[in-house]
Amino acid sequence: MSDSPDPSGANEALSLSSLLKHAVIDGAGQTLGKLSDVVIRLRDHDYPLLLGLVIGLGGGGYFVPMSDVVSIDPQSVRLRTAKVDLRPFELRDGELLLKANILGHRLIDVARSAFVKAYDVRLALAPDGWRVTGLDVHKGRWFHLGRHDEHPARDWHSFLLLMGDQRASGLRSAANRITRLKPAQIADIIERASSREENILLAHVHEDPELEADVFEELADDKQAKLLHARSNEDVAALLSRMRADDAADAVMDISQERRKPVLDLLPDGQRTKVLTLLGYHEATAGGLMGPDFLALSEDKTIGDALQAVRLASTHQPEALVMIHSLRSDGTLTGTLTLVRALQLPPETLLRDAADRNLVMASPGDDIITVTTRMADFNLLSLPVVDAEKRMLGIVTVDDALEAAIPRDWLRRRS
Repeated sequence: MSDSPDPSGANEALSLSSLLKHAVIDGAGQTLGKLSDVVIRLRDHDYPLLLGLVIGLGGGGYFVPMSDVVSIDPQSVRLRTAKVDLRPFELRDGELLLKANILGHRLIDVARSAFVKAYDVRLALAPDGWRVTGLDVHKGRWFHLGRHDEHPARDWHSFLLLMGDQRASGLRSAANRITRLKPAQIADIIERASSREENILLAHVHEDPELEADVFEELADDKQAKLLHARSNEDVAALLSRMRADDAADAVMDISQERRKPVLDLLPDGQRTKVLTLLGYHEATAGGLMGPDFLALSEDKTIGDALQAVRLASTHQPEALVMIHSLRSDGTLTGTLTLVRALQLPPETLLRDAADRNLVMASPGDDIITVTTRMADFNLLSLPVVDAEKRMLGIVTVDDALEAAIPRDWLRRRS
């Protein structure tokens, strides 16, 4: 957002709805017609600037640049000239019509992560000209200047437009704005979007490949499968390479069988190995739920070593780092230690002396009920999954356990 003063505090402020009701007066004092629309230019991290007005004349719409506008007030719009260019105008990249493109259209309230409609637009005069500074998204509520309104206009930057022609500077600003939402919120919005809105949202998300992967992890299986079906094998592999291995494995099972091998062949070696390992387990078991990324060190290492390993594990999901696992020299699991407890201990403490040796574990074949019950009984944020020799295969995190245990319709409830 611009560091310039908020123009919404300017002395002259109007609503679009009031302007559309009044006449446009030319330089000779004659009525040209009524204001039909307003042309704005989107600006990156700043309020949109009014470029000109569209006047309804003889069934057509004609453009008047703001340089020809003397004044705008609730009663009329006055021009400095009696001449009007009657040639039809065309919008350029980064330009929108306030009435045609915004009023009555759905947009995203970023703070509330919800779809809303714009019912009015607030305009304010600033040193560089008239700007769009706010939107009213409450039906039946219009701006009433001079008195308190129960639903005042909210700042323009609180919303994300869903316009297919937001190019140039407008797209960069929108892409930045969407990152204020959490991936699960974006996924929820995509699932409620129309096809047109969905395409626009996906284009914004695509600007940030890491965010795109996080969003796809949160999508419902049917929506994820539909979106992956529309992409090339190369695009799908690029997306899966950035996803968590367990989520990538689930996604592979949702694409058509004839595409699975070609997509897997395109994955980076490390990711492909993890995904293939997970595909060997039934999805409703601990092996199918677990993620292959976890923090494990030799029991001869110190707490300081473990905390340094946490700092360096930048590619791990945060939930995979809540537990530190200590291993014998043969790689078998000997104990666990929460990250919080590790922070409370002297850094020179050996893991063998700090780790809890009363192990709570799962076998890869354990079902969902066994996994979730065990995690609930012992208040675990993650549960190690081990083979018959107690070598670690992965961990089930509490978020994955809950997602598997809670019915899908509960996960996708609408408030």
